[in-house]
Amino acid sequence: MHVMRYVFFLLLGMYSQWALATLPIQHWQASSGAQVYFVESRELPILDVSVDFSAGSSTDTPDKSGRAGLTLYLLTLGAGGLTEDQISRSIADVGAQLGAHFDEDRAGVTLRTLSSERERSQALDILARVIQQPAFDINVLEREKARIVSGLREADTKPGTIADRTLMKMLYGSHPYGLRGSGEVDTVSALQRKDLVDLHQSRYSGTDAVVSIMGNVSRAEAAAIAESLTRELTREKAGHDVPEVTPPVADTKRISHPATQSHILLAYPGLRRDDPDYFPLLVGNHILGGGGFTSRLMEEIRQKRGLAYSVHSHFSPLKEQGPFEIGLQTRKEQSEEALTLTRKVLSDFVAGGPTEKELVEARQNIIGSFPLRIDSNKKIIGYLAMIGFYKLPLSYLDDYVKAVAKVTVAQVKEAFQQRINPAGMVAVVVGAESKK
Repeated sequence: MHVMRYVFFLLLGMYSQWALATLPIQHWQASSGAQVYFVESRELPILDVSVDFSAGSSTDTPDKSGRAGLTLYLLTLGAGGLTEDQISRSIADVGAQLGAHFDEDRAGVTLRTLSSERERSQALDILARVIQQPAFDINVLEREKARIVSGLREADTKPGTIADRTLMKMLYGSHPYGLRGSGEVDTVSALQRKDLVDLHQSRYSGTDAVVSIMGNVSRAEAAAIAESLTRELTREKAGHDVPEVTPPVADTKRISHPATQSHILLAYPGLRRDDPDYFPLLVGNHILGGGGFTSRLMEEIRQKRGLAYSVHSHFSPLKEQGPFEIGLQTRKEQSEEALTLTRKVLSDFVAGGPTEKELVEARQNIIGSFPLRIDSNKKIIGYLAMIGFYKLPLSYLDDYVKAVAKVTVAQVKEAFQQRINPAGMVAVVVGAESKK
C-alpha cells in the first residue's frame, strides 16, 4: 500500500505540472459578445476551431422534436451563396475538415485546417458562411427529412434504440431532456424551412456564442478569427434556461422483442456539469462501473457469474441533471437474474461506498490516463468548448488531477447517497424472457 501511494503521488506531481505548463488558456469577449477561448500551440501547422451555441435538443418542443439537430446538420449543406457541393469541394481543396457536435444542451460546428495563409483563409471563409449565412435550401431540406425519417423507422425496430427511447421517456417525462435529438417520424416529417430559419435566428446568437481556438496562430490572429466568425450573428440575448429535473416515478418496463439477447438499462437523474460533487461522483463511478474490468459491476456480473460480456455505468453531466445510466446485455433466460444482481451491486455501493483500496486504484487509473485526455489538439478543443459553454474555471484542466487526488471514501459515499436513489431507478428490459 505504501508503494502504491508513492507511485500515486509521483504521478500526481508529474501530470499536474505537465498540464499546467502546456495549457495556458486565454479568454476574452469579441465585439459580437461571443466568448473566446484560445490556446496557442506552435508545434504543428494546424488550426482547430469550434463554435458552440445554446441550440441543443432541449430547445425543441414535443411537436418540433428534431428541429435543432436538423438545423445544425443543414448548416454545411449550402451557405453564403455556395451549394453543398461547392462547400465540400472548397474544404477538400485545402485538406480541411468540417464537423459538428450536438447534444441536449448545445450545437457546435468544428473546423480543422492547416494554419498556412491560403488554406486557413479559405477554410475559415467557409466556416464563417456556414455559421452566419445558412441557406436552408428547401430541396435539400426535403431530401434530408426523407433520409432521417427512413433512418428513424429502421432504428425504431432495433432493441437498443427501443430501450434507450423508453428509458429516457421514463426518466424525464415531459422534460425537454426526454426529447430525442434526431426527432420522431411525425415531427421531422412536419418540419418546415421557417422552423429552421427561426431557430437559427433565435439561438445562433453572437452574444451566446462560444468560440474555441487552438493551434498555430497568434492571439491577434485568433481575435480576428473570432470576429470574422460571429460579426454577422444577431446580438439578441438567446440564453436557454433548462427547467429543473424532478425525480422519476420508479418503474420497470419489460418489452418483448425477437432479439436473441435482452437489452437492460437502468437510469436516474445524475449530475449537472457544475455540480460541486462532480469529482467524487466521477471517481465513484469508475469504481462502480466505469473502470472496465476493475469495476464492481464487471466483477460481479461478468467475472463471477458470466451473466454478460460487458456491463457499464456512466454519468452524462449537462446544464441540469443528465442521466446516470447502467447498461448490459444478457441471454433472455438470464435477464431477471442479471437485473436483480445489478440492482443489488448498485444498492450495496450506495449504502457502503468504496473501500480504501478501490479508491486508491481508481484515483491512480484516472490520473494515469489523464494525459491521454489532452494529448491532441482535437481533444483539447473539445475541452475548451466545454469550459466555455458551461462557464467552468479556466484552471479546470489544471485542477482536474488535483481534484481527483483529493477525493475520499467518505466523499464518494456521501455524494452517491445524496444523488442516487437505487429504489427510485427506472429500468427497461427489451427482449424480456417470455413467460410460459
